[in-house]
Amino acid sequence: MADNLLSADEFAALAEGVDDGSIAIDTGFNTSTRFKKHDLASEDSSLGVNTNAIDMINERFIRLFRPNLMEVLRTSPRVTPTKSTIVKFGQYIKDLKAPLSVNVVRINPLRGYSLVVIDPTIVFSSLDSFFGGFGQGTVGVLLPGRMFTPMEMRIIKMILDVTFSDMKEAWAPLMQISLEFVSAEINPQFAQISDENDLVIVSRFETETATKNTGFIDVVQPYASLKPVRELLRSRVQTGDGNEDSDRQWRESFEDSVNDSCLQANVVLGTIKTTIKDIETMTSGDILYFKKPEFATLQAAGIPAFNVHIGTLGAQTAVQIVSAVSPGKH
Repeated sequence: MADNLLSADEFAALAEGVDDGSIAIDTGFNTSTRFKKHDLASEDSSLGVNTNAIDMINERFIRLFRPNLMEVLRTSPRVTPTKSTIVKFGQYIKDLKAPLSVNVVRINPLRGYSLVVIDPTIVFSSLDSFFGGFGQGTVGVLLPGRMFTPMEMRIIKMILDVTFSDMKEAWAPLMQISLEFVSAEINPQFAQISDENDLVIVSRFETETATKNTGFIDVVQPYASLKPVRELLRSRVQTGDGNEDSDRQWRESFEDSVNDSCLQANVVLGTIKTTIKDIETMTSGDILYFKKPEFATLQAAGIPAFNVHIGTLGAQTAVQIVSAVSPGKH
């Protein structure tokens, strides 16, 4: 086998031939074929998960979240959703700074685990509001190593309960889900719901209290968990308010507008198949023979609509509709 290997001199000669152009390098089969690089070891984020649908779900979630949070915590922070992003889980974890309220949850029937990450600022502000304060809280008191107190854990649970309920309702027009609390951490490194190179979809909800304290709540879902429902996400979420009267009025108004649209109608007695040569040699007085069909066809905007008889009515040429033409059958 060693006898078949090129020697150093032969390699040098080949390299020299390629450099000076004496050896062609553009020969072979399919040389014009173009290709796209694909890494089989990494997830592809272009496979159809519609993040716009996730954004629509998040908008619906926010409309429910603020008043419900006000009811249980006596505080109504300004909550603004940011556009959902697809990132590697390792990069997301790297950008977080402990300690945080990191909650591992299961979103049934989606596969795997998800995260609900709550900034401590929200916990402290909510705690202050719950006991009659103005939502000022104490920023920066959760030092590394300090756990949340039982009262702070109670506030976190109340926030999670509202989040679970409103997220379930926000997803309802698309599919029925249920959220289940699994475990809690203060260090994101201990909440490994995916490998660091796996993709996740991050929905961040930025909050601001009346005292200008800012924080965030992140909902992190593995990209792979949403792929089985990507067809549902691609069809997006129905965002109607369920008001049947308003839907009926809109439909009637739409139908009235369509009914007033103008169309050009033509009556086709028959068609003839011929060649360009025959057309070019035709002269005045030539007669074209064709088999008259049983019915003529009334076309609307070039689309066959009705089978008709051609006749007269008084001094006018007229057509009489016989039957409708089924789409695709003409």
